[in-house]
Amino acid sequence: MVQQLRAISRSPHLNVMCNAVFKAARGLVRDFGEVEHLQVSRKGPGDFVSTADKKAEDVLYKELKKARPAYGFIMEEGGEIPGEDDYTWIIDPLDGTSNFLHAIPHFAISIGLQKGSEIIAGVIYDPIKDEIFYAEKGGGAFLNERRLRVSARRNLQEALLATGIPFAAHNQGERSQFQTAIERVMPLVAGIRRFGSASLDMAYVAAGRFEGYWEKSIMPWDIAAGVVLVREAGGYVCDLQGGDHVFESKSILATNQALQQPLKDLLLSVY
Repeated sequence: MVQQLRAISRSPHLNVMCNAVFKAARGLVRDFGEVEHLQVSRKGPGDFVSTADKKAEDVLYKELKKARPAYGFIMEEGGEIPGEDDYTWIIDPLDGTSNFLHAIPHFAISIGLQKGSEIIAGVIYDPIKDEIFYAEKGGGAFLNERRLRVSARRNLQEALLATGIPFAAHNQGERSQFQTAIERVMPLVAGIRRFGSASLDMAYVAAGRFEGYWEKSIMPWDIAAGVVLVREAGGYVCDLQGGDHVFESKSILATNQALQQPLKDLLLSVY
């Protein structure tokens, strides 16, 4: 972590964000070590994980508030807290809660920084793999100390995509729509993955691990940091109607420039 912090010392905002995620991560990692034992308890792990989520968010809030007291907040658990300035922190303290709940080591802490209506910085930290993805508008995207670029693949047949699958809380129409999307996309690509953490899906697009990611019914705190990461890594982000309203529409497509049009065309035919 010392090397990672030193690598981003050029940006005060990113320093503040990384200090906050590193501090919150210590508690999450400690709690994650207990989850497997809770699987067999009479009470079950649900309440424990909810507490871990809220504790992490509390740490993030306190650290960011102390560093930038005039900034506002949009948080998954704590809701919206208006600030006195034009800046807003958009926070997901535990993206991948179901993975955490089942002792699957794939989850992240995500912070996006919005100025006005634009996301200008983002940090996504995977504490189990000790991978920190970060970007700032005009400054590029990085993983630890390495500069990131989106994948250079140009053919759908070589593309590995990520998505999110609608679950019980979604209505039948959304589930049917998703099934149609899978039926149209799957035969044309190398594969589709569902890893259960939207922020890491976005980070992996920025890192060139996935060629693209799409999802509907997604919340701002899931994707805010990823938006600036993908764009600063040379990628393309839009909503599923092909516009720029990812937060308002609660939908997103992130990919490289070469595959943006064929993927947009495929998904527009469904959504």
